[in-house]
Amino acid sequence: MAKQHAPATLRNREPIAEALARELPSAGLVLEIASGTGEHAVHFAESFPALHWQPSDPSPEALASIKAYRADYAGGNLADPVLLDAAIPASWAVAAADAILCINMVHISPWEATEGLIAGAARLLASSGGPLILYGPYLERGVETAPSNLDFDASLKSRDPRWGLRAAEDLDRLAASHGMNRSARHAMPANNIMLVYRG
Repeated sequence: MAKQHAPATLRNREPIAEALARELPSAGLVLEIASGTGEHAVHFAESFPALHWQPSDPSPEALASIKAYRADYAGGNLADPVLLDAAIPASWAVAAADAILCINMVHISPWEATEGLIAGAARLLASSGGPLILYGPYLERGVETAPSNLDFDASLKSRDPRWGLRAAEDLDRLAASHGMNRSARHAMPANNIMLVYRG
């Protein structure tokens, strides 16, 4: 069966949508990087009908799952997913966007993927001035890391030493090197946060 299911999406989609309502533009194109199963894409497209939602992923299995969920979506604002590797921004199949959303990718990929994500976002958002929105668990200076996040970090690194929770301050520096600065931080359930960057 093409449809995949990520249990966390049912738990976090409403809090994410509430925070997105404060950050997304009223209209335009939202590029979702690393859309995974596609469950978020369908929910957010339904939640924001004035926005055109463009899902993407580097995995053929994920693209098939997104297409399967999209086939059951009655709205007209959810595009067919595109193959996109965040680590290679020069190859992205999208030329411009009014917002970019990336959920739970930064810690489950090599740092090069985040470098590509920030570089690509800076280019695609240059004309619109729209937000780059990152969601997930992050390490923050001066904020005690939850034991569950420390365990998660160790688990990720045991699977791939290039993975792991990133420091928010490292993301801030990387974004600044591309002319983007953090404009918001939203505390989210289950020890996650949402970081927002704008040029």
